[in-house]
Amino acid sequence: MTSSPPASPLLHLHPNDNVFVAKTALALGQEIPGLGVRTRAQVPAGHKIAARRIAAGEQVKKYDTVIGVATRELEPGDYVHSHNLQLVDYYRDPAFGADVRPVNYVPEEQRATFQGFVRADGRVGTRNFIGILSSVNCSATVIKNIAAHFTPERLAAFPNVDGVAAFAQTSGCGMSSPSEHFDVLRRTLAGYARHPNLAGVLIVGLGCERNQVDGLMESQGLHESRLLRSFVMQDVGGTRATIAAGIAAIEEMLPIANQAQRSTVSASHLKIGLECGGSDGFSGITANPALGAAMDILVRHGGTAILSETPEIHGVEFMLTRRAISPEVGQKLLDRLAWWEKYTAGQNAQFNGVVGHGNQAGGLANIFEKSLGSAMKGGTTPLRAVYEYAEPITESGFVFMDSPGYDPVASTGQIASGANLICFTTGRGSMFGSKPAPTIKLASNTPMYQRLSEDMDINCGLIVDGECTVPEMGERIFEQILRHASGEATKSEQLGLGDHEFVPWHLGIVS
Repeated sequence: MTSSPPASPLLHLHPNDNVFVAKTALALGQEIPGLGVRTRAQVPAGHKIAARRIAAGEQVKKYDTVIGVATRELEPGDYVHSHNLQLVDYYRDPAFGADVRPVNYVPEEQRATFQGFVRADGRVGTRNFIGILSSVNCSATVIKNIAAHFTPERLAAFPNVDGVAAFAQTSGCGMSSPSEHFDVLRRTLAGYARHPNLAGVLIVGLGCERNQVDGLMESQGLHESRLLRSFVMQDVGGTRATIAAGIAAIEEMLPIANQAQRSTVSASHLKIGLECGGSDGFSGITANPALGAAMDILVRHGGTAILSETPEIHGVEFMLTRRAISPEVGQKLLDRLAWWEKYTAGQNAQFNGVVGHGNQAGGLANIFEKSLGSAMKGGTTPLRAVYEYAEPITESGFVFMDSPGYDPVASTGQIASGANLICFTTGRGSMFGSKPAPTIKLASNTPMYQRLSEDMDINCGLIVDGECTVPEMGERIFEQILRHASGEATKSEQLGLGDHEFVPWHLGIVS
């Protein structure tokens, strides 16, 4: 971020930029001290004005990155947004590995620690839930009723158990099998079934669905045990009988799950899913780069940062391919983008340029501008691997998992891949939470943080307010991650969010 006069209400993010970003709302005709610019329109906070004359057809740059071309000649002080900025695709050199820099890892004995639940296989959880999964939508009501039985009063005798959570879903039948959608659903369910934040799991099916429980378990290498049980409603005796059997099964799991104790473990066991939703013009200036700075710290301590939302790197994918550890890793990312291009062909989809109403109102004109901020969440360390949706993540460091930009779907995939925490940036104020991995929400601007403080965990707006720098905020975020990983409740947990945000990705034709 280049310097502007202290009294200036504008931000100049890079010397090569031909736009400014408004820190506060600007009035028509407002003079900008020290810059010789007068606004030619009313401009909301987080939106852009021309820093100099921009010719029709000239590229408009923000953070020295092309976000479109001007559709008409623009004068200094003109409001620059979707009404005069056109998205035009252009060649972007992937330059595989050009920006790879070695990571200065913290020695193991000096790494940060948190209080986590160490599982029998060595993986570490940040929470200690019992989960109930439905193989098909037809068993969703049953699993919700089983979970509802376990009220705080009934769980009071098991203080080390964070709760009993039902993960109902709307698929499992009426779908092609085999198919990509079928594989994704099974992979997602299995990822939750073996998640380190779940001490015990119950899987419930109907009996006549495509996604048969026994087939699910066999295909995913899941085996029944005291802490992994399954029921089929048509075999057990129907709705009420299955609810009773499910309650009894979980009552048997609870004393075992309650034996789990938190212990001191390295931050290298943290796997953080990175999300952004309801983004605004400040997201790419405050919350996203600050989260990226925190992820650089996490990677230095041996942890894993998981960037996703593939449509939201469209236009800036070179920022990631230049950090790929090999041409193969970089090409895999480009292959996923090519798949998305075919998947969304002819659709009014985000990948094809159209961002949501909240993004537009917040100052983001198109997908390239949104992607510019979104990619910053991943920090600056090398891109070590690219995974498909809900594929188990085995690499440490910065990785990418393919997903839609729809937050519940993307977060569900990240958790299924092994994320034991989610960090979620927002400029408009997304009310999101997740189980069994909790969500930490980071506000991009102070007015929204103050208005929605009951939902927001961290105010990254302090950066644009001049009260701290991006690296300083990154340090604060990392320290707060350690506290939440150790059991401190996030705002979304305090509000009870997370019971309805399990949304596996639906692909293809539903019959």
